Amino acid sequence: MKIVILDGAALNPGDLSWEALNQFGEYTVYPRTDSDREAIQRIGTSEIVLTNKTPITKTILDACPSIRYIGVLATGYNVVDCQAARDRGIPVTNVPSYGTAAVAQYTMALLLEICHQIGLHDEAVHQGQWERSPVFSFWLTPQSELAGKTMGIIGLGRIGTGVAKLAQAFGMRVIAHSRTPKEGIACVDLDTLLSQSDVVSLHCPLFPQTQRLIRRETLDKMKDGAILLNTSRGGLLDEVDVAQALASGKLRFAAVDVVSQEPILASNPLLHAPNCIITPHMAWAPVESRQRLMDCVVKNLKAFLSGTPENVVN
Repeated sequence: MKIVILDGAALNPGDLSWEALNQFGEYTVYPRTDSDREAIQRIGTSEIVLTNKTPITKTILDACPSIRYIGVLATGYNVVDCQAARDRGIPVTNVPSYGTAAVAQYTMALLLEICHQIGLHDEAVHQGQWERSPVFSFWLTPQSELAGKTMGIIGLGRIGTGVAKLAQAFGMRVIAHSRTPKEGIACVDLDTLLSQSDVVSLHCPLFPQTQRLIRRETLDKMKDGAILLNTSRGGLLDEVDVAQALASGKLRFAAVDVVSQEPILASNPLLHAPNCIITPHMAWAPVESRQRLMDCVVKNLKAFLSGTPENVVN
């Protein structure tokens, strides 16, 4: 059996092993694949295709009739034309839940960086500002406590629920807006959440109804000086409106790990907005999280080959 991994460097830049795939057949790993034409050439007569962000289009499926199975090396699977795969009897699987702890932790890391800007102060000390200080202590930015403040979470899936638990551990009041309420977390309508929250954290999927969820109209409903966090999907924000809210001071700070087009474009308005932290879609990246992902990829393939496929999304 021939297996091809089209963009293996996304999951495994070299600190994990693909050797568990040996049990299923011959595999080939490409660091990245940049076009349908390249994908078709690399897939060739392979029966198993694994992809992270390389699209699997109808064109590719038409050109590669040997494909029996597509495994997505991520939770999101919109890179695959799932209907076209289904029409051909090809199951598409994903990997749910592998990054819950990592992304929840990262969300709080972004918030703590906003509260304290530890990196900035470490740099200042190394530049000699502390040794030149006339007093024993100094700070370059306002410092903030989380205890007593309200965290509003939009989307109470596994990650949103994880963030809620961490926020509660910091002494925050947590409210949420979600299709799936959870015991112990107060659920409210979106307008109430926006108007009451000191921090708004996005953890909902990107659907047509959530596209540009945070835009001028919803930003206007938020508290003046609120903080916005997005570790979900870049398309949840109208980035022009968010940049304007940061420039006007309506938002005190924003921190995002995702943007509307990735890698980020030089024209993205958030790059030039004040008080905006942008990181390169890395919340999922701890080695422990990626190992769980790799383990589930192997488990998914084994289940398919045994005739009882798991985590099928089409």
